[in-house]
Amino acid sequence: MQLIPATEQAQLQQIEALYERAFPEYERKPFTLIREKQATGNVDILYIEEDKTFYGLAITMKDKDLILLDYFAIAEEKHGMGCGSAALRQLFEHYAEKRFFLEIETTKEKADNMIQRQKRKQFYLKNKMTELGIDVTVFGTNMELLGHNMSLTPEEYVGVYQNTYGQALAKNVQISTFLI
Repeated sequence: MQLIPATEQAQLQQIEALYERAFPEYERKPFTLIREKQATGNVDILYIEEDKTFYGLAITMKDKDLILLDYFAIAEEKHGMGCGSAALRQLFEHYAEKRFFLEIETTKEKADNMIQRQKRKQFYLKNKMTELGIDVTVFGTNMELLGHNMSLTPEEYVGVYQNTYGQALAKNVQISTFLI
């Protein structure tokens, strides 16, 4: 499995199509905005492939020594084959010198997709991520933060949004709980 910076139009089209299928509209940033931030170096758009076959996408926000895995999806036909775990290991290796974390929809409140949320959390915990004790609300969606061998302060978390997308967008990010 390989992570390839997506620069070719065909790669970006596959990524955008999966992005639109995998994430609800209320969770998606405009793909044009993500591309703009890729051009400035604040965002990585990674094409996940094996044997020249598209397996998925990873979109990260970068700020100093912090990497926020903003979007991660495996193509539907590759689900259940260990591809997500393999891709996540590649991401850990790719960003080995950085503090790597992500947001997941909260599992602490009732939701129509609770089973999916719990499975997602178990996937990340099984793959060596841990709860950071920080709950946030991002654009109206309650989230939990998970990290890989790291710690994080609420201020650092908000700083990733501020330094990547600016103060106006960062106003949509609030810390709801911070447990020490």
